[in-house]
Amino acid sequence: MSGQTLTDRIAAAQYQLTGSDMARAVCKATTHEVMAPKKKHLEYLVSATNTTNVNIPQMADTLFERATNASWVVVFKALVTTHHMCVHGNERFIQYLASRTSLFNLSNFIDKTGSHGYDMSTFIRRYGRYLNEKAFAYRQMAFDFTRVKKGAEGVMRTMTTEKLLKGMPVLQTQIDTLLEFDVHPKELNNGIINAAFLLLFKDLVKLFASYNDGIINMLGQLEWRLQSRQG
Repeated sequence: MSGQTLTDRIAAAQYQLTGSDMARAVCKATTHEVMAPKKKHLEYLVSATNTTNVNIPQMADTLFERATNASWVVVFKALVTTHHMCVHGNERFIQYLASRTSLFNLSNFIDKTGSHGYDMSTFIRRYGRYLNEKAFAYRQMAFDFTRVKKGAEGVMRTMTTEKLLKGMPVLQTQIDTLLEFDVHPKELNNGIINAAFLLLFKDLVKLFASYNDGIINMLGQLEWRLQSRQG
């Protein structure tokens, strides 16, 4: 289905009547159009997270509401928008996600309206699991592995042994969950899954960098302990 549906327009109008420009932008970013969320709507939402009077819970809850839609298009775009906000929005957004006891409940999601919807439903379930794990990792560590400083002075490189032993399994689980998305080139056949893949790929590069820093730190501490014993 292409173009905004009547349902999209009614939903946007309802939010406009209630005075919620932010909720209206979420609605606009998650229409039934088979294309990635529009840049202007994502930019508006990112900008909103950096204002002092923004209602982060309302923004997130509107995205969760859109993720309960029956259409794979709307749900997938809600996930992409959420991921985009985690990456580019104010850290308060992912902090709120991490504070919730539950996020996306999509383990049984399936859109049976057509073969394409059926195929995309598989990736929606996997993507939902990853975003849940991303928020859970933040709750465990109080930071986002993809956003922390990397390198010699980075968080994982300077972490204490105790925190490292806690953090590395959490990081490994997040990487494993991301890799379960497991999409093949021929399946990158629409703008929504392409947008999701790009966000996931960028996360993976940063997660591997954090993992590499953690391994270097761990080996360095092991070497120091061995030298101390020998001395």
